[in-house]
Amino acid sequence: MARKLRLGVNVDHVATIRNARGGRHPDPVRAAKLAIAAGADGITAHLREDRRHIRDDDMARLKAEIDKPLNFEMAATNDMVAAALAIRPHAVCIVPEKRTERTTEGGLDAVKHQAQLAPAVHDLKHAGIRVSLFIAPHPAQIEAAVALGAPVIELHTGAWCDALSERRTTEAAAEWEMLRVGALLAQGLGLEVHAGHGLDYASAETIAALPQIMELNIGHFLIGEAVFEGLDATIKMMRAAMDRGRAKVKA
Repeated sequence: MARKLRLGVNVDHVATIRNARGGRHPDPVRAAKLAIAAGADGITAHLREDRRHIRDDDMARLKAEIDKPLNFEMAATNDMVAAALAIRPHAVCIVPEKRTERTTEGGLDAVKHQAQLAPAVHDLKHAGIRVSLFIAPHPAQIEAAVALGAPVIELHTGAWCDALSERRTTEAAAEWEMLRVGALLAQGLGLEVHAGHGLDYASAETIAALPQIMELNIGHFLIGEAVFEGLDATIKMMRAAMDRGRAKVKA
């Protein structure tokens, strides 16, 4: 039987709503606790350099108050590495970051930026923090993650999800094949494989059938659906979709 697929819930956009008006509500830490109670296996939060949603005190409170692993998404800058070393989350996922983007637009170029990434990966690992690199499912990027010594990669699923939602069938099939082959390659090279970006119930159920993937990190869709269904129900529906997909894995 395939191992259970973990669900990491990203609470960034609870903070986005809070910051739109200011004040303290809604509280991303409260959302994290509710998500855990509903079945989340961990919480993800992205501390951006411009602090557009999650803030430093949110990260500190998440670390102090939740009873599941905290996954700290960040750019590979000296300031962000220092923040992660101060907070000591369970995990760090290094992502690309541009001030002008609405959301993360793609995976890290671990090949091109190996010299910048290497000291960040080293320092975080030395502190006992699990390090993940958010990359496209391309062989060169996966091999670069191995060379950097990152034990985990998170495959960027955004291109596949966009093609699915826009009904670009041929492109979606090609993106899926890259994800499938990339997950196999990564596992073969000794990496733990996660995936995320743009996933909804249907796409999460589909990708859950890849036995190499151990964790999905999902945020925007869940917080958006929670407006209509409530966070508890939304998390439970996502967990059920993932379980249905996992059940399709051949023993």
